[in-house]
Amino acid sequence: MDVKTQSLGAAPPAAAGARAGEAPDASWGGFGWFLVKLLIAVLAFRTLVFAPFTIPSESMLPGLMNGDYLIAAKWPYGISRRSLPFDLPLPEGRLLPASPRRGDVVIFQHPVDGRDYIKRVIGLPGDRVAVIGGQVVLNGARVPRTRIDDALVPLSPNTGCAWGGDMARTGEGGEACAYPRYRETLPEGRSYDVLDFGTTPADSFAEVVVPPGRLFVMGDNRDSSLDSRFPAEAGQGVGMVAEDLLVGRAALIVWSTDGSATWTNPLSWFAAARWERIGDLL
Repeated sequence: MDVKTQSLGAAPPAAAGARAGEAPDASWGGFGWFLVKLLIAVLAFRTLVFAPFTIPSESMLPGLMNGDYLIAAKWPYGISRRSLPFDLPLPEGRLLPASPRRGDVVIFQHPVDGRDYIKRVIGLPGDRVAVIGGQVVLNGARVPRTRIDDALVPLSPNTGCAWGGDMARTGEGGEACAYPRYRETLPEGRSYDVLDFGTTPADSFAEVVVPPGRLFVMGDNRDSSLDSRFPAEAGQGVGMVAEDLLVGRAALIVWSTDGSATWTNPLSWFAAARWERIGDLL
């Protein structure tokens, strides 16, 4: 009997009372330490691994649409103060730096106003880049592009039919905007789709040499993109983008909405989703 009683955890009243008194402090201390570790883990993930971004414009059509939510990989180009989810007065430069490849879709901070921009890398340091008749010329050779079927962009509250597009019908009976689309192929063989609506002032750009540590970037919607063809000004062009301004490489569309949802109607969140875009790799 005595052995069985001890095996059930009986203890002298004084000892039991002491443990009962200590439990609340130990419990709150453990919970606080858990929150600290959780915060560190989230910050490390946000800084070193992935970060969320939204697409607020149509400069990267047809690949990215207004209302797309994507995640960007933070590690491919090194870690810097731009990797942090908040601004700290840290030194410039990158830890474990690496250069993008031509064709990468990159997120970077605007050199003047610091806002996040997304464009495609066309020219690397040392490359000679020009635009003639809307066609990119890289190191003296025209980048091949082929006319393919029009891009049909469904109309919605956050996506209209901009200049250069024509109204059309989708297979489901809805309305869409049809844009002239081309398949462009870089020297390394990477291909992607671009839009080109015809002759505009930005279709002629005199050859420049990309300086060391800089990138020449362009939007896929060539006639509606303020990119390296334009000087760096707040809210306008970006000029030659310093590699130290890179935030990450666009990786995956995790959500997309046509803008018709309302916060007060949860069912509308699902009705507004562009389900066919979710999960697309970039």
